[in-house]
Amino acid sequence: MTSAVPAAAPPPSKEPYIIGPDGLPLTLADLPPTNTKRWVIRRKAEVVAAVRGGLLTLEEACNRYRLTMEEFLAWQKAIDQFGMPGLRATRVQQYR
Repeated sequence: MTSAVPAAAPPPSKEPYIIGPDGLPLTLADLPPTNTKRWVIRRKAEVVAAVRGGLLTLEEACNRYRLTMEEFLAWQKAIDQFGMPGLRATRVQQYR
């Protein structure tokens, strides 16, 4: 028995989008709020995907979310090396 995963449909508007870390379309409006204080894995991954996909520049993301470049680059490196579990705040030593 095979199960088909439905393809993610692009948003109905003409707003630029990318495919986010969960496989669904991601627009600027879908990104975490600019006042985000609690950075869960999904939010970090969405910001990294937005920069990689060209929705935001690295500088725009850092300014928008008050991140240092080092912090953002650490998120990016964690995703590259360990996938989304590498973004966990707990057990950080296991992923370094």
